[in-house]
Amino acid sequence: MAERKIFAGPRVRRIRNGLGLTQTAMAEALEISPSYLNLIERNQRPLTVQLLLKLASVYKVDLDELQGEAGGTASQLREVFADPLLSGELPGDQELIEVAEAAPNAASGIIKLYRAYREQAARLSDLADLLAREGHQTSLSGARLPIDEVREAFERRANYFNRLDEAAEAFHASLGLTAGDDLAVALKSWLRNTHGIVVRALPVQTMPSLRRRYDRHSMRLFLSERLSAFDQLREVAMEVALLALGEVVQAELEALELSSGEARRLGRFELARYGAHALMMPYGTFLSAAIRARYDIDILRARFNVSFEQAANRLTMLQRPSAAGLPFFMMEVDNAGNRFRRSGAQGYPHSKFGGACPKLNVHAAFAQPGQVLVEQVEMPDGAGFLTISRTLEGPQAGFGERIRRTAMLVACDIAHRDDVAYAAALPDRTVAPIGIGAACRLCERSGCLARAEPPLTRPLGLDEMVTGLSAFDFQ
Repeated sequence: MAERKIFAGPRVRRIRNGLGLTQTAMAEALEISPSYLNLIERNQRPLTVQLLLKLASVYKVDLDELQGEAGGTASQLREVFADPLLSGELPGDQELIEVAEAAPNAASGIIKLYRAYREQAARLSDLADLLAREGHQTSLSGARLPIDEVREAFERRANYFNRLDEAAEAFHASLGLTAGDDLAVALKSWLRNTHGIVVRALPVQTMPSLRRRYDRHSMRLFLSERLSAFDQLREVAMEVALLALGEVVQAELEALELSSGEARRLGRFELARYGAHALMMPYGTFLSAAIRARYDIDILRARFNVSFEQAANRLTMLQRPSAAGLPFFMMEVDNAGNRFRRSGAQGYPHSKFGGACPKLNVHAAFAQPGQVLVEQVEMPDGAGFLTISRTLEGPQAGFGERIRRTAMLVACDIAHRDDVAYAAALPDRTVAPIGIGAACRLCERSGCLARAEPPLTRPLGLDEMVTGLSAFDFQ
């Protein structure tokens, strides 16, 4: 019977290296010469049936491991080398298979690098288009980076995903928790019993720059000890949301109609975050508690054992048609004024509120860390809002590290003041509210001490004999 010849040199070499053997030692065990083994590892001699059996007998090697092909990786490498940039160097299929087999980790790295290259190329294309049209449009409504596309998709719509919220509420009910039960323990047990995933917290030295890492091989979800207990719970809940509510998350993601792979990955993360909040604070229970507490965020955070930021975020999600809460909206900024998270029960109100005014108490919150600041503000058109601001602490910083601190603003229309506990901190109704604007460039309030930019609609410096309080004052 003719022997079947198998060229699997890279796989033999990987097995030998994994066992820490020299070519001489392995050749002696296989009863062949070192030079012959060298030829086998270089794919210049085949593995015969006898050698296959010998390898299986001596080193307990799975024959499928030697006879299989890294088809999936080779297929992805074929796509990489089909790019016009590399078309002149396209290797044959056998060479691709050899690369995938001899260096699987390096092959995976090449594929990831190529995917990042394609996404960066798409970004540069969008930016080039944006810069080419600069001066011909007054807003940045054209091409966007993927993160900007995702932010816009979430900001322009109500911060409520009905299918995801209902699925999360049903899953929470299926856990059968009673008063006093620990949700974190229940979710970790579900992960372990249903999917074999074990959750472990790792010290900062082991995970210096990661919040979380899921190891598919050992089926372990690692969380950084930098995270508070509340943030660790959210990370666990996000993993549960992706596994238990995966189909619903995918359906909501497709409804957003995001344009790129990177944007869809970011959108999936945001939906998982939403699902985590829905699991931690089930809709019906949270809405009832919010109404009873008159939307007092500190009472709600204690009731559901969550952070201020998590409870405040959940307030913006209470828009179930049959049972809606007050229409809150929120934004989060850093101490440089960068706004990186905005959402609203009915969509973030860009046109009515803006959120870029330096007079908002969200900026003053940094001078009073941990304190809740409440104000009534009024836009130039007379629209009024109740604003609640407080600083948020990021992951735990070590000695010598600068802490990451942001501030959150939660607001609603002033018409709802009597339904909110924070109205008690407002002055008498006869006291004028604080005048703000959407942004300095769009605001025509004169004599504003906080003005940072001139208005687009008014010329400056018309009268050299008069100087206003601000460098950008106008007449």
